[in-house]
Amino acid sequence: MRILFVHPNYICGGAEIAGKWSPAWVAYLAGYLKAGGYTDYSFVDAMTDDISDDGLREIFKREQPDVIATTANTPAIYTAERLLKIAKEECPNAVTLLGGIHATFMFQQILAEAPWIDAIVRGEGEAVTLNLVRAIDQGRWPAERADILGIAYMDGDQIVATPAEPTIRDVDSIVADWGVLDWKKYMYIPMGVPVATPNLARGCPFTCSFCSQWKFWRDYRVRDPKKVVDEIEVLVREHGVGFFILADEEPTINRKKFVEFCEELIERKLPVYWGINTRVTDVLRDEELLPFYRKAGLIHISLGTEAAAQLKLDLFNKETTVAQNKKAIDLLRANGIVTEAQFIVGLENETKETLEETYRMCMDWNPDMANWSMFTPWPFSDLFHQLGDKVEIFDFEKYNFVTPIMKPLAMDRGELLDGVMNNYRRFYMKKSFLGYPWVRDPIRRKYLLGCLKAFLKSAFERKFYSLGKHNYWGPQSKGKINFGFDESRKLVKNEPQIEAQVIQWKTAPPRKRSAATAEAIKAAETAAAAPMAGFKACGGGDQQMEEVAPAAVMACGGGTEQLPGAASAMPRMKI
Repeated sequence: MRILFVHPNYICGGAEIAGKWSPAWVAYLAGYLKAGGYTDYSFVDAMTDDISDDGLREIFKREQPDVIATTANTPAIYTAERLLKIAKEECPNAVTLLGGIHATFMFQQILAEAPWIDAIVRGEGEAVTLNLVRAIDQGRWPAERADILGIAYMDGDQIVATPAEPTIRDVDSIVADWGVLDWKKYMYIPMGVPVATPNLARGCPFTCSFCSQWKFWRDYRVRDPKKVVDEIEVLVREHGVGFFILADEEPTINRKKFVEFCEELIERKLPVYWGINTRVTDVLRDEELLPFYRKAGLIHISLGTEAAAQLKLDLFNKETTVAQNKKAIDLLRANGIVTEAQFIVGLENETKETLEETYRMCMDWNPDMANWSMFTPWPFSDLFHQLGDKVEIFDFEKYNFVTPIMKPLAMDRGELLDGVMNNYRRFYMKKSFLGYPWVRDPIRRKYLLGCLKAFLKSAFERKFYSLGKHNYWGPQSKGKINFGFDESRKLVKNEPQIEAQVIQWKTAPPRKRSAATAEAIKAAETAAAAPMAGFKACGGGDQQMEEVAPAAVMACGGGTEQLPGAASAMPRMKI
């Protein structure tokens, strides 16, 4: 049973400008298959190696595997579909599999577009993939595919989605095979070392309606911090990793586990630095612990902060005040931690004035780095459906947070992109001459100059924000920008029974459900495409974890819709 994993070659000028990211999804899947007795697998990273369609065709023709599996987030979906089409053409007897968050919820559209995909793996992929491989190996595929939980497939002209596979409660039983990756390829430009993206937890204890984290993983499970550090020690000692980013959406939610994780790192004295994404409120909560976090090697924190237009729109819950954002950044800087402020721009009320206001607000806060990302509602989110006709573009390849999907009422998309680039130019020009070279802390200075190197490299190569593809050369070209939207792409509306299944999947486990959500499930089961309950504050009421409960209900500040940062050195990709 030969299995070939392939990472699709999708690049947008976003997070990848900081280097070559090691795809964690393949390491965790491979490790789980290995524990299940399947060791004949290999991996092709078409993105890192920039392999063309013709190059993939030659690989498939040569390898002739029994199973070909890939993954895709929303912008990479067409690339993944095309990859599996080539695979099926060259390996007609191979079983083609697609996983990832987009496929989990958009399987009806995908199978309609790409009928050559034999099965879609929905949600957490390890157990589902192992069961699929066993069925194929034992000759039970495709006759008994309906018995495999957590998949979707075409049966004639009908789409079948089986019930969800139970989540893996003991996440420590998933031992990644990081050896499947060629580590010399995965270099993090700011530090000049290999970079990894392990996780401390899966899912989220909260149920924000605009977030896909809990919807995809379906349950919140935290790993044993010691075993996570065991994994990191393997990465450092055996694979030369010198920097890692915890793939968790907000690893500081569970403060007790996060502190244990830091204690273990300090005790082992591993020569590695690391970064996280978290909330302003968690930084303020942990003010006294920040020196301890820095001692554990934490050097970069990316914060979700509200831009000016976002602060003026009731569509989002406001988690923090302007003063709190500034204080959190000041605290991190004082403790030697690089700060990055993330701003969402391009909402319907965005104007030249709000972009300028956001820039001035950012300069007042004075983060080490700033990232302006385009407002992009995931097509499987409740927010997307609430926006209704305001969503005009269904070319998912452009849902990459660097392309303006939504058009503000008072600006065209070219003006919006030009305004964002103006903010980037001014911010990093000042940091280049008046900021980074004069940072006293040698580690912070090295890191920031490395980030600047990555930023300038992508800018000069015109890869940043895909500016070369868009024909953007500065303010004089804003009227000639071509975003290349494929207007032939349309949104496929789910059949009632499929919509009911999707809503059921996206709903919290019974112990987390509100009465409104339970009512929505009941309506969905009668084939009415019922909307989810309205926006919830992150951890609203009994959803807040006891050890981190705030004094007041707060929004989580972005959830999965927080961005894969354009100028960021930190990715937000889900496995």
